[in-house]
Amino acid sequence: MLRRDFATWQCGDRELPLARPRVMGILNVTPDSFSDGGEHADTAAAVAHGLALLDAGADIVDVGGESTRPGFTPVDPEEEAARVVPVVRELLDAGALVSVDTRHPSVAELCVRLGVHVLNDVTGFTDPAMVRIAAESECGVVVMHAGEVADHPTRRSVLLDSDPRSREAAAEDAEAEVADGDDTPADRGDASSVRLDEVMRRSARGVTSPTVRLASGSNRRFTLPESAPIMRRIMGFLGDQARTLMRAGVAHDRICLDPGAGFGKMADEDVVIQRACAQMASMGYPIMCAVSRKRFVGAISGVAAAADRDAATIGAALAAAEAGARILRVHDVAGVSQALNAYWSIAHPGQSRAFVALGSNVGDRVGYLARACALINEIPLTCVSAVSHAYESEPAYGIATPVANAVAEVRTELAPEVLLGHLMEVEQALGRTRPAGQDGHGPRTIDCDLVFVEGERHAGERLRLPHPGLVERDFVLVPMEDLVHDPARYLRHAGITVLPREERVGIVLADLGAIEW
Repeated sequence: MLRRDFATWQCGDRELPLARPRVMGILNVTPDSFSDGGEHADTAAAVAHGLALLDAGADIVDVGGESTRPGFTPVDPEEEAARVVPVVRELLDAGALVSVDTRHPSVAELCVRLGVHVLNDVTGFTDPAMVRIAAESECGVVVMHAGEVADHPTRRSVLLDSDPRSREAAAEDAEAEVADGDDTPADRGDASSVRLDEVMRRSARGVTSPTVRLASGSNRRFTLPESAPIMRRIMGFLGDQARTLMRAGVAHDRICLDPGAGFGKMADEDVVIQRACAQMASMGYPIMCAVSRKRFVGAISGVAAAADRDAATIGAALAAAEAGARILRVHDVAGVSQALNAYWSIAHPGQSRAFVALGSNVGDRVGYLARACALINEIPLTCVSAVSHAYESEPAYGIATPVANAVAEVRTELAPEVLLGHLMEVEQALGRTRPAGQDGHGPRTIDCDLVFVEGERHAGERLRLPHPGLVERDFVLVPMEDLVHDPARYLRHAGITVLPREERVGIVLADLGAIEW
């Protein structure tokens, strides 16, 4: 029986429910990442892309300022901080759940002070300073397996001496770098960079660890190497590092494990590891699938260019999600989100409780509220379970005339961003127009605001959950009293503190009666 008690991942002050997989969007603020280097190196462009990732369906944005591609050029902490800090700060101000992808303690510490939610360490918290920072924060942590050399630095010379191909590869790499006039990580004296660079060069050349070669053999009779030795190494390292973090004071529910696709691993090994996702999930931690555009995805799909591997990535990510992965770290957030939403709706039925605030201030206002409820009830995989009375409220947000308001409670199996799209279609069907310069607050036949979905938080320009105005809108909170005994108490359990009535806007003036829809 597969372990299915996925609960939550605690990331700072955010609790991320894992009943369904979550999407982590990759935001590389680097000039040399393997598939998108330089596209978002400018702070403004990076922030804009981060917000676009949220609108495309990302639950988390993972900001990285150092490429770890084969033969990468290490970045000193000061340069990395200069790249990521402005981006992290603006995304946090926008309400995003932000992860920082760094192996440098000083960068991690600075981002923790800014309020970052997740520390994603490519070297698996093998640096005691990173363990200390994680323990002193409330951040979620991603423990990644980065290959033989990175997780066992003391074996580095033994590993190289035992592998003639490694010595030849290292010599070729050194000659190439001298010819190019580039300094090596060793020239800069960065020990962790040397180990990580070595891992990536070895995996790029198809050189794997002695443990795996003994299991597979040079004249193998099977398509893949034996799983058990590989998974003992991967799961052994991840489990050891998770326990190290917990002994230092990091709570179990803050830890996520990443087997490190492409880091110190051949394509065959990566496939073995991905097939064992359910086995890793049985360890009791959320598992991250970070295969986006990786070399092994190209190997199994026949796609050479990294940037062209998004469709293949979707296939690998869905397979991992079905096997138990709960964090999908990807470049193509829109594509993965669409595929995941469609797949999960069919393969894993499950309802969410949501509340939609309705408002009308032209024509037959109560009639428009009723027609909106009927149309919402026709949205696929969605039904209206209850509707409040209609209420007259005083104008707010620059609206010139009184508004008729109501709240519909719905049950839905759609992702929030998908449900929002259908609500916009309801507005269009009822003749809603959005003149330029009115910011949505002018005359309208109907306004459909998705204000709350149980267990969901979202930040973006298109959708924010909970709705930022929920805490102050009397014309939403009063109708909710018809549906929830004590809305303030109910919302408080979700971390939302509503304002007292004397501090709210859009005060309810009259009960207009039940809505017949």
